[in-house]
Amino acid sequence: MALLCVLKNLSMRYLFFPIIALQTLVLEAQDTLPTPRNILSAYNKGTRSITGAPGKNYWQNRADYSIQVNFDPVTRLVTGTADIDYTNNSPDTLRSILFKLYPNLYKMGSDRTMIIKPGDLTNGVKITSISINGFGKDTAGLKMDGTNMTVTNNQLGPHQSMHFSISYFYTLNKGSHIRTGEIDPGADFVAYFFPRIAVYDDIDGWNQYHYTGFQEFYNDFCHFTVSITAPSNQVVWATGNLLNVKDVLNESVYNRLQKAENTDGIVTVIDSTEMTNATHKSGPTNTWFFEADNVTDFVFACSDHYMWHSTSLVVDKKTGRRTRVDAVFNPKHKDYFTVISDARKTVEAMSYSFPAWPYPYPHETVFDGLDQMEYPMMVNDNPVSDHAESVELTDHEIFHTMFPFYMGINETKYAWMDEGWATIGEWIISPIIDSSLVDEYGVKAVGTNAGNETDLPIMTLSTEISRAYFTNSYPKPAMGYLYIRDLLGDELFTKALHHYIEQWHGKHPMPNDFFYSMNEGAGRNLNWFWKKWFFEDGIPDLAISSVKHTGKNYAVMITAKGTKPVPVALEIDYTDNTKENIHRSISVWEKGNRSTVISFNTTRTIKKIILGDPHIPDSYPADNVYEMK
Repeated sequence: MALLCVLKNLSMRYLFFPIIALQTLVLEAQDTLPTPRNILSAYNKGTRSITGAPGKNYWQNRADYSIQVNFDPVTRLVTGTADIDYTNNSPDTLRSILFKLYPNLYKMGSDRTMIIKPGDLTNGVKITSISINGFGKDTAGLKMDGTNMTVTNNQLGPHQSMHFSISYFYTLNKGSHIRTGEIDPGADFVAYFFPRIAVYDDIDGWNQYHYTGFQEFYNDFCHFTVSITAPSNQVVWATGNLLNVKDVLNESVYNRLQKAENTDGIVTVIDSTEMTNATHKSGPTNTWFFEADNVTDFVFACSDHYMWHSTSLVVDKKTGRRTRVDAVFNPKHKDYFTVISDARKTVEAMSYSFPAWPYPYPHETVFDGLDQMEYPMMVNDNPVSDHAESVELTDHEIFHTMFPFYMGINETKYAWMDEGWATIGEWIISPIIDSSLVDEYGVKAVGTNAGNETDLPIMTLSTEISRAYFTNSYPKPAMGYLYIRDLLGDELFTKALHHYIEQWHGKHPMPNDFFYSMNEGAGRNLNWFWKKWFFEDGIPDLAISSVKHTGKNYAVMITAKGTKPVPVALEIDYTDNTKENIHRSISVWEKGNRSTVISFNTTRTIKKIILGDPHIPDSYPADNVYEMK
């Protein structure tokens, strides 16, 4: 019954609306994609457009943060104040402001989809004081609901600003490590450590979704100035630029860091012999000042026993701009000694190969933690012993820099809009780092799960699915992107992708913004594929129906038994132990035909013909091999 309800609701959300309801001649002229009512409303309001570009009335709100935080690694107490200037760029009057208190995931009584040990349950974030525009407010009047906190105010009109000053504290988790917490005594990754104003957008208004530990995040682009006070034996790494580097690092460490920022070589900024003597120790604590602009989040990490490798590279040859790449890790984790090289190669590949867009931020830090999670300018990666897994984890998490951070994706609702890109990024970049790798992450799962009752269209909101979350978020959308790249060719696909990035970086694109923007950038209507792959049910299933030959000419008939359009990849095995590969893109299915013939000439004797490819799933592969008689 629950599945039936989900499918019924999905079908209602994606009904085709009558053309007259779309109210624009542009919509009438196109074969449009299924359009939910709230997205249709955005078209009518002019905040979004059918071309894929932001509409003439597009807006987004902004919050600028000045945060002072004290962190004690022994007690794990986080104490802070946040001064926030919030600007309402919407046409609406806001009668209350919604905040996110993500550490309340660990609060007793909060709804959760993740297991938390009893010892990690807390009283959540305690707000000790709050003022609005300089006037104090009774904290007892704050409405707390899980990770949401509602603050009523005297109304915030269109294009007006409001200043909040909030004092707070909470205890960082020791175990039950869900993207944040103590890694080991003396090393901590501290994320979601401040009250933040939720996104208010043109689609849903306030982002009311609770953080339950499973679905990820949706945050506005903001400016952060953050001071972090920690014991003087701790080194602190964070989102943003370190402004007082000379004040907190000793001279030799500072000099090595400067060298790393201006050289292509790998520099050991802090080695295993000086990990406890890397900072200035004029008192019991040091305060580290960081600044970051136009980012959706801010995190920090600290340790008294981690090594620090660093390098940099030119990411934009037109301007000569460099990005510094760091690997910060426990020297006991031997696999981490190669992470700096893999991370550097990832940033290089992203800048020049895929998506071939200059890396947008000044640094990227890979931190040795207990998770596999991305943040602006930082990733929190656990150590792994397998070389391939280490490469794939490193490039996957770093690739998230583009999606969802440079492109402000609503991960909570549309995980496929960022995880799918990180997955295709991993597939493409891993062999660039190591040519022996064939990254097939998630492909087999798609073929196995397709058509089962838990299999849902990719366009199903991430908040509405559980068992299909992995395939819908990671490999299925990655295949969709990969097959369009194959169809268009690398040059035209890159042009279309850059068109999307140019229009939406620093903003909040929704699914149809992406689809229509890619169409516009490619100069082709790709809706036939977007519908079949992202909106509709179906399975990927090709079969070799027959092989006919006359003399040296062979004709292989491929039948599409499933409705998901996938490329055709044939391997011709000859009796002399040589092989030949033949490939056709999804264009062979564009006209709706159910079969296609692949013709080729050869004078060699064929042993067998195999249908398949590492990145092409097939739910019924038994009919994918034809043995020649």
